[in-house]
Amino acid sequence: MKLGDLSEAQLVSHFRESFPRGERTIIGIGDDCAQVGAPEGSFIVTTDVMVEDQHFHLSWSSGYEVGERVAAQNLADIDAMGGRPSALVVSVVAPRDMDADVFLDVVRGLGDRAREAGAGVVGGDLSAGEKLVVSITAFGYCPGPVVRRDGARPGDVIAVSGTLGFSYAGLDLLEGGHVVPSARGVEELGELEPFVRTYRSPRPPLGSGVAAAGAGARAMMDLSDGPAADATRMAAASGVVIDFDRPSIEEEAWKLQGPALICRADPVRWVLQGGEEHGMLAAFPPDVQLPGGFRAIGRARECAAGETPCAMFDGEVLRGAWDHFSSDSVD
Repeated sequence: MKLGDLSEAQLVSHFRESFPRGERTIIGIGDDCAQVGAPEGSFIVTTDVMVEDQHFHLSWSSGYEVGERVAAQNLADIDAMGGRPSALVVSVVAPRDMDADVFLDVVRGLGDRAREAGAGVVGGDLSAGEKLVVSITAFGYCPGPVVRRDGARPGDVIAVSGTLGFSYAGLDLLEGGHVVPSARGVEELGELEPFVRTYRSPRPPLGSGVAAAGAGARAMMDLSDGPAADATRMAAASGVVIDFDRPSIEEEAWKLQGPALICRADPVRWVLQGGEEHGMLAAFPPDVQLPGGFRAIGRARECAAGETPCAMFDGEVLRGAWDHFSSDSVD
C-alpha cells in the first residue's frame, strides 16, 4: 500500500496511536494548537530538519531507524542545555508513492524515542512532496540553571559523553560497500555492528547533559557536527582556545581500529570530525569531579598573542568536516 492510498484523517489516527501524549500536555493532537504546561515560567526550544538523501538514505536505513535518528538530534539539543524534553511538534513531507508501512515505521521510531525520553508528540503538519523530509520542533525545561556554550573559562577541563567517531565509521562502511545495506544485528554485521547501528539510529546518552549541569558544567553543547566543529563553536562563543589532548584522542581512536583497517581510514579523523552521535561536549571547572559517562579530552586556555579563539590538536587549528552548504562536506 502506498502513502497516497491513505487519507490524512487515517494518517492522523496512526499518529495518535504511535505518538506519546507526555505528562505536560494539556491539549494534544487534534486542535489548532497544542497546549503544554511550563510551570518553571519559561521553556527552551530547538528545531531541526532532516532531508532524504541528504541526512539519511532509505536504502541504508529502515523507516524506524530514520524516526529514531530525527528524534535523537532534537532530544540531544534539549539535553545540551541541561534540560529535559516536554513536547515535540513534527512536520513531515512525504511522496505520495512512498510505501505506507515505511512511513508509519518512521512515525513509530520517532514516537518510541520520544516516549523513552518522557516527551509528548503534540502536533505538527503533513504535506506531499518529492522526498521524505521530517522537521521537529522540541520544547523542554531546565530543572536547574540553563547551560550555554559561551561559559568555558581558561583552565576548564573539556570532557565528552557518548561515543566519538562511531557514526562516521558506520557511514564510511556503508559508502564504501564494506557492509550489505540490508544487514542488521551482530549475527550479520559482527564487530562492525555498533558502528553501522550508531550511524543509522544514534542513541545519545540522554540525561548526561542534566548530570553535567548538576555537576557544575560552565559550557555545553551536543556533538552534532563532531568535536572539531563543535569545540570551535564553543571556543568562539567563550573567547578561549580549546586544546585537545593527543593521548585521550588516540584512546578514543583505538576503539575504531576494526573499521579503520577495513576502510583504510584514519580513526583520529573519525574521532575529531565525526558528528551525528549527539553525546555532550562540556567544559567543567578544574576542581569538579566529572559525572558518570564523561571523560576528559582536553583543556581550555587563554588566547596567546596573535591567536583567535579556536580548537587545536597537536598545535594545528582544527576545521570541522560538516557544513550544510559546502560542496566538500562529509555527507
